[in-house]
Amino acid sequence: MEDVLTIILGGGRGNRLFPLTHMRSKPAVPLGGKYRLIDIPISNCLHAGLKKIFVLTQFNSASLNRHVAQTYRLDMFSEGFVEILAAEQTPDNPDWFQGTADAVRQAAQHFLGYDADHYLILAGDHLYRMDFCDLIESHIENRADITIAAQPVTAEDATQMGILRFDHQGQITGFEEKPNAERLAAIGSSIPPHSPAARSVNAGKPFVASMGIYVFSREVLIEVLETAGIDFGKEIIPKSLGVRNVHPYVYRGYWADVGTIQAFYDANIQLTERGAPFNFFHPRFPIYTRPRFLPGTRAYACTIDSSIVAEGCFLDQCEISNSVVGIRTHVDPGSKITRSVLLGADTYQEDMIAGELTLGVGSNVVLDRVIMDKNARIGDGSRLTNAAGVDHADGDGYYIRNGIIIVPKSGSVKAGTIV
Repeated sequence: MEDVLTIILGGGRGNRLFPLTHMRSKPAVPLGGKYRLIDIPISNCLHAGLKKIFVLTQFNSASLNRHVAQTYRLDMFSEGFVEILAAEQTPDNPDWFQGTADAVRQAAQHFLGYDADHYLILAGDHLYRMDFCDLIESHIENRADITIAAQPVTAEDATQMGILRFDHQGQITGFEEKPNAERLAAIGSSIPPHSPAARSVNAGKPFVASMGIYVFSREVLIEVLETAGIDFGKEIIPKSLGVRNVHPYVYRGYWADVGTIQAFYDANIQLTERGAPFNFFHPRFPIYTRPRFLPGTRAYACTIDSSIVAEGCFLDQCEISNSVVGIRTHVDPGSKITRSVLLGADTYQEDMIAGELTLGVGSNVVLDRVIMDKNARIGDGSRLTNAAGVDHADGDGYYIRNGIIIVPKSGSVKAGTIV
């Protein structure tokens, strides 16, 4: 894999993940109690022996840049690196990144000088565990110009994704971005029943969707970047069909795009379930993240069930179920937390200021279907359960999106608040 260079797209504004992306980029959003989304693609790369990695960043990139710099310091005696390429204005191009392809185009001056025959292009906000060696070997064996990692999906999911269509040899002949239900009914299935791709489709999943993971041969990437297209999925890939050798790599494992509040919440809560489709307890392929050297969690007279509790927490006489509790979380006595995702804190609270809320969850608080961002404070006696079933609202110290209550980063909910 020495001839492969990886480019990870750091994401745009991430509006669908607001308010989690109000102060950070999507790949920097915490996940699973102690990780960040960017740890997923980088870890997959490192396990595959891919150690030449550029991360392209633009919006709210400070925390992402800091995390990558503090976490991925590769062996100085190898040629491996994980390097940030921030968007920059130049005399030739005064504009910021306009799309995925435009981001790669603008960064090309920094990576084309490296010796690489193939380029692996990844998103920074997906959750999956994939062996990239198999993907790249498939690309080489098929003598493909472009290989697209794809996954069988249901008709419901297909309306939110880019759907591939194939000929009887399994080569991609069509790409439709987010087709509506009427168009899907007209297609019937995106796969001919006797094509090679049909063998990889699961029952009830008649469509194959792009995962936003691409392998380009060097000359082909250089050529497509000379075109006017600014986005791979909407422009570059469709224009390449019928002109270049574009092949699918059908992946049947777990994959989730966590680019919305609902998807982010679901992905975290699934981690707490028995037989979860994705978990961090893999004997050979761990997900790497920043080592923080935190102490073990302390829990006093607590009831904890079906939950993940990260290190460095202080839990006192509380009930926690079906929840993810992030690093350094502090929960005071009498609180009950169910079906919630607590992202933790960056520091421990040292000295209390008169009138200031305690960092973390106060006493006698009830949380249900809540995302509590880092360094947030919830005052004593608050009850955040969305009993009225509100779908979308902005409140005093909180937001509601898709019926999920979100306390933003460094936000505060006053004592006695009922939502």
